Amino acid sequence: MDSTATPMPRLHQPSTSNNNSQYILLVLAVLSLTSTPAYALINARIECRRPYQYSTSLILRQHQPVLRAVSVAMMTESRNHLQSSSSDGSDSLVDDITILGFGSLLSIKSARLTFPTLKDFRLGRVPNHRRVFGHPASIFFERDIALLDTLEMSSLSCEYEEGHSFVCSVFEVPNVGLSEMSFDGNHGKPTSNWIPSRAFLEREEEFEIALVPYEELPSTNNGLSKDSTSTCFGGTDGPLKLGVICRRSTDEAYIALWGQDHFQNKFLKHGVKTIWNWPKDSGLKPCPVYLRHCVLASYNCESEDTDTWSIGCTGGVCYNSFLDETYLVDRETSIRDYLNQYPDIMKLEPPDALRERYGG
Repeated sequence: MDSTATPMPRLHQPSTSNNNSQYILLVLAVLSLTSTPAYALINARIECRRPYQYSTSLILRQHQPVLRAVSVAMMTESRNHLQSSSSDGSDSLVDDITILGFGSLLSIKSARLTFPTLKDFRLGRVPNHRRVFGHPASIFFERDIALLDTLEMSSLSCEYEEGHSFVCSVFEVPNVGLSEMSFDGNHGKPTSNWIPSRAFLEREEEFEIALVPYEELPSTNNGLSKDSTSTCFGGTDGPLKLGVICRRSTDEAYIALWGQDHFQNKFLKHGVKTIWNWPKDSGLKPCPVYLRHCVLASYNCESEDTDTWSIGCTGGVCYNSFLDETYLVDRETSIRDYLNQYPDIMKLEPPDALRERYGG
């Protein structure tokens, strides 16, 4: 490939995927987002049916200040993953948290705009989850790139669905302002439950911030290499691990956490009546500028060095997964099929003020 030319992603043949199932425990925690009591967990009764499916009956035991609910996904192994034991036997949060990216965070360049201190950027696969353009994002209206008249305003999320999976980026970030310890209300001691901090929730306000299993995609060098030609993948490597991901939520959870006024200011005033209740036949479509950004991010992945780009290596694995394992709101149309129908999307340029943010 001519390194002087602007690289345009090519639509390659579909890639294969590996699926694994893993059961986790879901806990609905009701948090008080004030200084006292600090992130106290309120008693909740949980009925677990199958992985990630649950019904709840909350018993609220506080009345001041106003309680806000946030759904937090955990596995029973979360103590080992997110906590370490100090020499005196007490629990403390680990120094780093593993982040799983599936859209704009697929490229290390784009990921560093959000997480400048990230490290060990690599690829993984999230089993039993589907990647979907299924909800509008308020930030698209604020940045004037949402097209309400054609419903081209959707952002990305993932949702639990057995048999589906997708390639994600995996990297660690310092655990600074991303999580909090939950405390035993009776004894005032830290528990094994990981909960996202208020700052993390505010940054990803419409999502459920969840801990989900993922599997490493090994390279020949056991990680992404500066020499992309030797970074080729085959199968998965080792047991499932845990990472933090932004997952599909509900309108009810959003309003419970942030309030009706916030929902009004972020969505209703733009003519958007729901975040998460878009039917499969609604005609909701990806925001074009954001879709192009994600496609370029998946294509560039480790770097923008297109001379070393290969279908079977870093860029190709991530790119083909995004094309074939990402769907419109109908859960049937892949992004590859959508771009074949509307190829001009990849020729769009973001507004000048957003060129770096939405440049892949």
